[in-house]
Amino acid sequence: MSAKEINFDHAPRIRKKFLPLLAGIVWGVASTAVLSIGIPSMVENWTMPWLCILVAAVIFFLFFKFVFFRLFKKHMHRIDSFEKDKVCAFAFFDIKGYIIMACMITFGIVLRSLDILPHVYLGVLYTGLGFAMVSAVIGFLSTFIGRHIREKETQAN
Repeated sequence: MSAKEINFDHAPRIRKKFLPLLAGIVWGVASTAVLSIGIPSMVENWTMPWLCILVAAVIFFLFFKFVFFRLFKKHMHRIDSFEKDKVCAFAFFDIKGYIIMACMITFGIVLRSLDILPHVYLGVLYTGLGFAMVSAVIGFLSTFIGRHIREKETQAN
């Protein structure tokens, strides 16, 4: 059965204008979880704070530019292309997006449980990655808020 043949008649539906808000909330929860692990691990174990911050900034930039900004644009394009006003509440991601999120969570859990990286390195990685995820949150939420403000201005005129 292909993805287009799956019947979503009984899935919870919301107006598509709220999908960026929902995506921002989901990414916000995920980024908070990653940062709550990363920042303490980095700060408690660093011996060279400036190097840790610099490496975390490089990781942030790479993940922001090559993963999360592209993900944000791709999913906003998907959301905007929906023809119906009410869509499945889980439609802010496609199947591939959910698979990527599941793989990231699994990889993070495995990486931490195997204890193969020193905590400072893991903290630097998680901090950079977490702030890159926050960039997606900012993108989704600013899109939702901007559209909401424009809609209110249009209604007022």
